[in-house]
Amino acid sequence: MKWIFPLILLGTLVFPPDSGAQDPGKRALEYENPVVRGVNPDPSIIRVGDDYYLVNSSFSFYPGCPIRHSRDLVNWELIGYALTRPSQFSLDKNHGSAQLYAATLRYHDGTFYVITTDVNGGGNFYVTARNPAGPWSDPIYIDKDQFDPSLFFDDDGTVYYIRRGPFATKDIVQATLDIKTGKLLTPLRSIGVGMVSDDAEGPHLYKINGWYYLSEAEGGSRFLHMQTIARSKSPWGPFEPSPHNPWISQHTAWWNPVKSTGHADLVDTPDGRWWAVYLGTRHANYGHFSIGRETFLAPVEWKDGWPVVKQQDVSQLTVHEPTLPLHPWPATPVRDDFSANTLALPWNFLDFPQPGLFSLTERPGYLRLHGQEAGLEYSTRTAFVAQRQTEWNGSATTRLEFDPITNGEEAGLAVFMSPDYHYEIYKTCVGGKLSVALRKSVGDIRTVTAKAEVGGGALQLKIEYDPEHYRFYYAGENGEWKMLGSGLERLIASEVADVWSGAMIGLYSTGNGRVVTHPADFDWFEARPVHLPYKSEF
Repeated sequence: MKWIFPLILLGTLVFPPDSGAQDPGKRALEYENPVVRGVNPDPSIIRVGDDYYLVNSSFSFYPGCPIRHSRDLVNWELIGYALTRPSQFSLDKNHGSAQLYAATLRYHDGTFYVITTDVNGGGNFYVTARNPAGPWSDPIYIDKDQFDPSLFFDDDGTVYYIRRGPFATKDIVQATLDIKTGKLLTPLRSIGVGMVSDDAEGPHLYKINGWYYLSEAEGGSRFLHMQTIARSKSPWGPFEPSPHNPWISQHTAWWNPVKSTGHADLVDTPDGRWWAVYLGTRHANYGHFSIGRETFLAPVEWKDGWPVVKQQDVSQLTVHEPTLPLHPWPATPVRDDFSANTLALPWNFLDFPQPGLFSLTERPGYLRLHGQEAGLEYSTRTAFVAQRQTEWNGSATTRLEFDPITNGEEAGLAVFMSPDYHYEIYKTCVGGKLSVALRKSVGDIRTVTAKAEVGGGALQLKIEYDPEHYRFYYAGENGEWKMLGSGLERLIASEVADVWSGAMIGLYSTGNGRVVTHPADFDWFEARPVHLPYKSEF
């Protein structure tokens, strides 16, 4: 669900870039990155006719591998997920939580393919669908060594399986594949190494104008990330590196608002233009970020048979290039009243939820969470339902009905980066008295920093955020908002928490070691991300 909240700023109505404020059918002379906002890394794209489809990595979030649809490459609509049921995850029973690395989306002969890696269990596998919105098949497993798999369908019907090689060699390996069974038809063979650095990952193979192009992500996935490319007349190489490598990177200035650019995928349009989607990080300041790696878009030019992206199109958030005819999707209300029998597509869990963990039907019009022993951790027993934080500025608000009678039971609103890095404001019972509390978990420090007694009945909770702070508020049914405390954004930022994901904000309940006696009922959830024009602090 893409929450839309127009902001009046100095007399100008500012909309998020995916809002319905655009003029359908018209070409804009510029657009703003990222085109998919919030933690949505490792983009992979295809075109089928006039329609574009995108998949992103999901790591430990469930459902897995979100699928989006676009008609103009700028506006994207979430239409489903490739992995939506436990049978699609690892068949190993002792792997713990799924950890889904870079996915690749491909299309051939009426079938869509998503290939990815569960690095905690089953390894490399793919699922298929006739409709990208689903349903998707159960997995076909290939192998367990390494990650970042991709598929390439050649003109003669040969299917190539390509992925990162062993850490010892740091190369890219390839084999031909029986696409019906997942069986390798040839031994894996090295076809390339890093072209700028000594490490390569995220490979994709293309055939363009009679040349086979091997494109790789290099430099790691932090600030030195980049994209390189080479070509050959054979899919097995040898590959000649481009003189323009890296063809996507942002290594020019530390004060630019975009960093970590790389892990790209190419797509053409019916009018003969080429574009690249790639991951990047968006910064309101230099050192830290909490909204994760996002999906960026840049136009591609070809010079002497090599793809080139202008540096200014990568280093800045506004791209001054004409778009395709715009096709915005309908705006979505800012509030979810939980009036449907199923959760809306933007909601995610920290693992596939065990039966009975949540309900939208036990009390119609409410999201009911049955808190378990688990707290905010990667577990099928974690009662945490969340959405991605998509902007530096905004707020998330909810109305909670929850009157616990047992010490340790709690429910509330949380901003989550990882099991060791999160903030939450919650209602709980301590010594027979109800209170609202603010807890901070930062590495090995876990402490309640503020609390206040509250009565029974409904309680409203709110988190406001900006590039530097999260601020936590509570209010009675009709009372005024009271600030309980705040937390520094940098203390739970992605690189501090050492995760590849980003902030999730949502609703939770836990018994902190026991099953909660009384369920937590959330009447509604309101997300208001505020899109502000970028202004450097330097």
